[in-house]
Amino acid sequence: MRHSRNMSLLFIALVVVCGGAFAQTSGPREGLPKEPDTDEQRIADLAIASRVPVNEGVLDSFGHVTVRSLKNPNHYFMPKAMPPGLVTPKDIVELDINSAPVDPNAPRTNGERFIHGEIYRVRPDVQAIVHSHSPAVVPFSVSPSRPLRPLIHMSGFLPVKGVSVLDHRDVSRDDPSLRGKLMVNNAKLGAALAKTLGQDSVVLIRSHGMAVVGASLPWAVFRAVYTHLNAKAELDAIALGGEVVYLNDDEIKMHSTEVFDVARPWENLKSRLPKN
Repeated sequence: MRHSRNMSLLFIALVVVCGGAFAQTSGPREGLPKEPDTDEQRIADLAIASRVPVNEGVLDSFGHVTVRSLKNPNHYFMPKAMPPGLVTPKDIVELDINSAPVDPNAPRTNGERFIHGEIYRVRPDVQAIVHSHSPAVVPFSVSPSRPLRPLIHMSGFLPVKGVSVLDHRDVSRDDPSLRGKLMVNNAKLGAALAKTLGQDSVVLIRSHGMAVVGASLPWAVFRAVYTHLNAKAELDAIALGGEVVYLNDDEIKMHSTEVFDVARPWENLKSRLPKN
């Protein structure tokens, strides 16, 4: 009797162990991160999201990151005009969909806020945007025969045929007041940028930089960093000479299945920030 009971207990233990092993190996092992559920949390994360790309060489003194308001989706939050590496939650300004500060006494905001407002206007799926002057990306904005294309595994969010480029001259051709501009500092140029972006995740601005969108701050920052790294890798591959092998359609389609855990890079990038 005792032997029979011991065998039964052993069988149950094996079932539990095997069941646990099956649960760990079937489906994704790492879940998606919980999205911020308050504007206060988004503002706190925006301060971090402003500093992370600076630390990774993606942002310089003039780039900026924004996040849509959860409470009022027609509003968004943006740091005041300041170096992104110094942003804290107290530096965040709330703007409406026309990129005007909600508080008339708000500090001066970035002139290129229209990049963000006009994208938020036409892309309700976008919750966060990074505008960067990445020195690795800019060369691809001025070389039509060499578009920025997905080359590394983590950059499967890039269009397989190449990232679209906004050329201000296409907009200013019929509007003399815009001639010579290279900044997206009014609604007309912002709308043209949003149109050029379409449903993609990244758009380039000729001789200037890029705008990157995401369904959250971690996703937008992840994509900005890996667009920068992909550009560096593509420049290196081109420098080797000969043919460059890019990701194909099947690999692009698999990207969202294979690269689903944004929490890992987000936490890693935050951990790399200077402790002070």
